[in-house]
Amino acid sequence: MSGENDDKMVVDDDGVSEISPMTLGQYYQRLFPHALYYRWLNYNSKLASTEFTHREFSFTIKDGIYLRYQSFKDSEEFQRELARLSPSKIDIGAIFTAQPKHAKSLQPGVFKPVSKELVFDIDMTDYDDIRTCCQGGGICIKCWRFMTVAMHVLDRALREDFGYTNIMWAYSGRRGVHCWVCDERARKLDDAGRKAVAGYLSLIRGGAEQGKKVNLSQRSAHHPHIVRSLEIVEEYFEDILLVDQEILLTRDRWTKVLGVLPDEELRQTLDAQWSKRPDRSSVEKWSEMVDAVDKRAAKRGSKFGLSTFERDMMLQLTYPRLDENVTTHVNHLLKSPFCIHPKTGRVCTPIASDQFDSFDPFAVPTLAQLLREVNEAGGKISAMAPHIAVFEAFVATLSSSRESAGNQPSLDF
Repeated sequence: MSGENDDKMVVDDDGVSEISPMTLGQYYQRLFPHALYYRWLNYNSKLASTEFTHREFSFTIKDGIYLRYQSFKDSEEFQRELARLSPSKIDIGAIFTAQPKHAKSLQPGVFKPVSKELVFDIDMTDYDDIRTCCQGGGICIKCWRFMTVAMHVLDRALREDFGYTNIMWAYSGRRGVHCWVCDERARKLDDAGRKAVAGYLSLIRGGAEQGKKVNLSQRSAHHPHIVRSLEIVEEYFEDILLVDQEILLTRDRWTKVLGVLPDEELRQTLDAQWSKRPDRSSVEKWSEMVDAVDKRAAKRGSKFGLSTFERDMMLQLTYPRLDENVTTHVNHLLKSPFCIHPKTGRVCTPIASDQFDSFDPFAVPTLAQLLREVNEAGGKISAMAPHIAVFEAFVATLSSSRESAGNQPSLDF
């Protein structure tokens, strides 16, 4: 792991050491955006609707105790329980046919999930086979840019290909991002529908042991989603993969890329060439490789996969890597926005679509920072205000969508 990024690593810090039931209780009482949060999850009514009362929450509390099937009759009860239990983590689940808190007393088959936001989870650890700056739980500004590309690609696809408009992105608090698609028709998708959406958006296939992970047919390569995604990827590829990550800098790195080349002779030639001049930059080596591949493809034709090598590799190295299990099941829970991440102490904050390129995870406030600010500034929370503003704008968009839809009635179970 490169030492030049050590000052930007996510590590246990002051924000973590000050996490306790007491400080979390203060956060939930004084800083958590209860009113906006309730408006978000209560979708269709100013009064408590089944969207909220039948919603499952799970809390992780002191000593790692995990409480599933929590549910609340209204915002006031939710707020009281947050302050009382002071969970170190909140997960949001599905809306069920009955109140989740009564799940154990119901007959089998009666209690089942019926709707939930369409959600996506992108975690930096899924990029460990290609990022060179950090591994595991660590991140830095360089590898964070993979998340930037992921948000651009998926946001465009969800809006332009599926017509969704109510989309909220959120920083996980540590090393990834979450996406909440809140359109009513997205929330009503069954598992099969969610699997279809996830399959449409998933392009990277295969584990670390598999070399080539992008395999496009001639027809699918011209699909508007692939064409658009490639345009986004091309914009970021050189800066992220060749300059920041230097994926061809050393032999152990370039052999991973050359291993995907469908031409043994060409692999050996480039390996020998770069071994003689290993100090050349990744930008120079990439250019040499592309030129060599193009020349070989012109001689051998397209059937060997050489003509699409550059395109496929750019997508393989830069396209979003989804945790499909999170998306495909209605009853899968996902960490709530405005949690405090237990490993970093940072708030899980919303990200506006015009902030994808400028968002800095290291600028996100920690619990310790916020509580000091409250105590020292008499309640003025400058560090939290921009993130609340993003959330407020999103909730206002939901309200506008409801009004334009004619205030459809909430689900009636």
